[in-house]
Amino acid sequence: MNKALWRGVFTVAFFAVVTFILIPIYVPRPSFIPGFAPPPDMWPFTVSIIGIVLGCVAVIGAFLDPKRAVVETALEHDGAPIKIKLQRFLGLITLFGLFLLLVPFIGFLIGSILLIGTTILLTGERSYRIWAAAITVVGPILLLYIFNMALGTQFPKGLLTKPFGF
Repeated sequence: MNKALWRGVFTVAFFAVVTFILIPIYVPRPSFIPGFAPPPDMWPFTVSIIGIVLGCVAVIGAFLDPKRAVVETALEHDGAPIKIKLQRFLGLITLFGLFLLLVPFIGFLIGSILLIGTTILLTGERSYRIWAAAITVVGPILLLYIFNMALGTQFPKGLLTKPFGF
């Protein structure tokens, strides 16, 4: 069995566990949901089903063309030594922990802007500064707008940023 087949099998297995075991246990479903609001388990369930489907596509692709599935190209990187890469990884884990701690105070919008910007810097990417700045600022604003306006999902507002509306 090749890597692509195993990758598809593990993807299906992971999302199946999430869909059929974790979501029913850890995402409570109220008996009454007012108005047109979606149930709390709708988005985790939707993402998990998409993950299962994509895993099945990977398995089918591995069976249909096993020779092509074996060929994988190496990822480009900035040539940093393994020590620097490990420091970046630990920095990323620390950064995500800080994000979780700071969101109640600075809100989701400011927190995600800081998280995405710092993550891009930690990757070592310096040549696409305009794209990085656009993704850092516009990405969270669009995410907040789409989920808030179109889907009615509220993101956490921080204690410090609540007077400003975000």
